Amino acid sequence: MRVLVVEDEPSLREGIGDLLRGDGHTVTAVGDGVAGVETGLAEQFELVVLDLMLPRLDGIEVCRRLRSARPGLPILMLTARGSEDDKVRGLGEGADDYVTKPFSARELLARVRALGRRAPATESLDEVQVDGAVIDLARMVVVRGDQRTTLTPREVGIVRWLFRHQDRIVTRAELLEQVFGQRGDIQTRAVDMAIAVLRKKLERDPAKPALIVSVKGAGYAWRLAR
Repeated sequence: MRVLVVEDEPSLREGIGDLLRGDGHTVTAVGDGVAGVETGLAEQFELVVLDLMLPRLDGIEVCRRLRSARPGLPILMLTARGSEDDKVRGLGEGADDYVTKPFSARELLARVRALGRRAPATESLDEVQVDGAVIDLARMVVVRGDQRTTLTPREVGIVRWLFRHQDRIVTRAELLEQVFGQRGDIQTRAVDMAIAVLRKKLERDPAKPALIVSVKGAGYAWRLAR
């Protein structure tokens, strides 16, 4: 499987990565919650190993955001706490299983393998073909005719979030929280600036966007206004 490991302790992060690679998995490892959300939205994974206590954004919130965007993605939560409440919270926010630190290599691998057997064959959103463009989210590129443009992980996250919620308007505050991993003033220009750059990569005519449309006073939508 392709596994995302989100763990802030370097030695443990490296150890889990080595253990999973030794079991035949492909591993991407990051060290904080914001990176966990961005990477989990930008790339395709079949399992997430997620620590509860993380800097910048805690594991519960990372779990909630990944589960909202990727309903079928198995999540294994790691916790150093013995509190039953923390485990219940993690499971309540969408974690499929948990392991309490310290844990043995044998136990971790057993739980990873069990979740792998339960994982859906396809949960991916790897490619979107629209308006003459191929948006390859797995490879993080846009191809339109002979033009090939690279996307950043954050831009892929924006496309994934808008596309998965194309039945409604997505607010700036929602994008700021769910994709950027930030909470703040909803009037921030960070989202608008990111959308402007993304439109230059996706749209035939960025001045007259047809894919990511603005909804005045509300936010953005994926072709909702067409």
